[in-house]
Amino acid sequence: MKLNTLKPADGARQDARRVGRGIGSGLGKTCGRGHKGSFARSGKGKIKAGFEGGQMPLYKRLPKIGFHSKSSNDTAEVLLYQLDKLPAGDVDFAALRAAKLVPRIAKRAKIVVRGEVTKAFALKGIAATAGAKAAIEAAGGSLAE
Repeated sequence: MKLNTLKPADGARQDARRVGRGIGSGLGKTCGRGHKGSFARSGKGKIKAGFEGGQMPLYKRLPKIGFHSKSSNDTAEVLLYQLDKLPAGDVDFAALRAAKLVPRIAKRAKIVVRGEVTKAFALKGIAATAGAKAAIEAAGGSLAE
């Protein structure tokens, strides 16, 4: 077997349709596109998803419910066991970002209960859930908003 002798199996590839080559080909004149309309035009054969021929589309007829807050990505959650990996002492948002516990796009941080905290942390400018606040204060730490 040589690379220059390779070819696909018989019947695996069909020849391209040769359109507009006369009436005898079966695909002359309109070339299989019919008469007029968007599908007969060049480059206009696509209609957008959800288009229903001018009728009000289903996605517009149905009532809209729910809400997606644009600021939901601004607050990063930091778990208690992740916080425990930091050295004890003062912890602010910059310290969390330096430790790579908070992504770059986040503008705020919130401590959430998961795991345990064994060191005394003094959190400044960081929010915490009620359970996380209780766990931090039980370990000898404090929160200052």
